[in-house]
Amino acid sequence: MSEQRHTARLVLKGHIIDSMILPQVMDLVMDQGGNFTIEELKVGQHKTDTSICRMEVVASSAEQLDRIVRQARALGATAESEKPAQLKQVTQEGVFPEGFYSTSNLPTEVLIGDRWAVVEDIEMDCAIAVDSKAGRARCIVFQGAEPGTEVVVGHEGVRVTPLERSRQTEIFTFMASEVSAEKPKKVLIGAIADEMKQIRKAGGRIVVVAGPAVVHTGAGRYLSRLIELGYVQVLFAGNALAVHDVESALFGTALGVNVESGLAIEHGHEHHMRAINRVRAAGGLRQMVESGQLTSG
Repeated sequence: MSEQRHTARLVLKGHIIDSMILPQVMDLVMDQGGNFTIEELKVGQHKTDTSICRMEVVASSAEQLDRIVRQARALGATAESEKPAQLKQVTQEGVFPEGFYSTSNLPTEVLIGDRWAVVEDIEMDCAIAVDSKAGRARCIVFQGAEPGTEVVVGHEGVRVTPLERSRQTEIFTFMASEVSAEKPKKVLIGAIADEMKQIRKAGGRIVVVAGPAVVHTGAGRYLSRLIELGYVQVLFAGNALAVHDVESALFGTALGVNVESGLAIEHGHEHHMRAINRVRAAGGLRQMVESGQLTSG
């Protein structure tokens, strides 16, 4: 009995060769266990010319094919038989529907019916509101989420134009050198620990000013322990620390990277926005803790 084939056709347009978009998509297909056949490849002959590639992707299961297509979209590819974007209505003011599409700051289009519409006012970490009758799409922040507003959910019917590498020589290339600033961290940490002990012994209070790097490096548990042991009386932080701490508790990631393995997770860059959305849906951090939705952090 022959193995079942699941196929899709991907289209790539632009400076797909010198920007490494084409080889990245090829690597993606093979890394995911699929195969591809280049059906058409027209290469631009001049610096200002764009190229186009059509390829057939073959996978052994529908799930494998869906995974390949979703990740290829993130690199700038589009499926030839793309389905319209899926929409869900906002039901709670200031809260997006679960599974909402979280935007980047790259040019983005949404398939409304049979027409691609450019997303207006594009910026990072927003949702896409769609007016189906007018055939328009725009970015909205949480405060713009009003009941009845239709918002894009999932990744189907959304295409992003990735950054393309410039063919011009960068003026500030000389500034890109990596300089390592190694310091005796063990000695420094020991000195800080001794000073914290002396401050508390003298009845003093300790303020920690922390950023999201505490979560990114997996140090959140140690800061929590210092608080529990009475070594920290005040914590100053911006909203980034709270957001990524909740993201880590809910998804096990920080900025989309698994805090244990250090590996990037598919669509992980959306996790912090999904964390904020859940906090807003619950009514706040206290309510999340009291309802049992947030059990660590």
